[in-house]
Amino acid sequence: MSFPDWLRVILLGIVEGVTEWIPVSSTGHLIILDRIWKGNETVFTADFVSMFNVIIQLGAILAVLTIFFHKLNPVSSYKTDVQKQNTWKLWLKILIAAVPAGLAGLLLDDFMDEHLFKWWVVALMLILYGALFILIETKNRKEPDIIRFSHLSYKTALIIGLIQILALIPGTSRSGVTILGAMFLGCSRYLATEFTFYLAIPIMLGASVLKLFKYIFIKHMAVSGTQFAVLVLAAGVAYLVSLFVIRFMLRYVKRHDFKTFGAYRIVLGLVVLFLFGLILK
Repeated sequence: MSFPDWLRVILLGIVEGVTEWIPVSSTGHLIILDRIWKGNETVFTADFVSMFNVIIQLGAILAVLTIFFHKLNPVSSYKTDVQKQNTWKLWLKILIAAVPAGLAGLLLDDFMDEHLFKWWVVALMLILYGALFILIETKNRKEPDIIRFSHLSYKTALIIGLIQILALIPGTSRSGVTILGAMFLGCSRYLATEFTFYLAIPIMLGASVLKLFKYIFIKHMAVSGTQFAVLVLAAGVAYLVSLFVIRFMLRYVKRHDFKTFGAYRIVLGLVVLFLFGLILK
């Protein structure tokens, strides 16, 4: 690959590291960027792009595990027995919330690849959920009922997981839809944001394993040395960028709402509709 091609890979890693954790849709941005700036066709084949857009998320997952290692470690020697028990309960809530989207993704993976990974789907979802962010933030003036994970019931975790199924549609944003759903169910903005970071671990790991199994063992796709290097570089960049973005988001939600992200989504969605619909047909 040429030097510009490697720069494109780095940019894809940066985009993944930023957009995975803010509610603007990482997959949507990767699809848009791929349409604007095409990669080397011998490396970025259709199957490889589909796998790349999921595998690159492994770097982002590693950032979550790095930042929250102590909080998510149920066997830490620095925790009391009560804290260890609460951590196990938190993991159970995470797994309960992950099951619905995991099953739906397993059943609908081929359908989504064929019918939903389109620029116009991304544009419409950007606009729709941007409007919902602004609407919910405007209407939601009551104090949240759930401000600690000990207050989060298993039933509420399951409902958040069911809502997360909507994130299978490109352009929706997994973090965005789970934050919206959690806030609607009475969670504080901070807890909703932190919980969606935790949900990324089983969901994105599962999606990555599914893609690897599908393309390597079912489609028998051979990954070249260059393609492997592309995956490692992009995931590595996504990891480094995610370390900063996750910490930024946790600080941001303490003082700000999500209206800015809602407005950004609407503007970007309209730009994509105009640009791809009228100019880049």
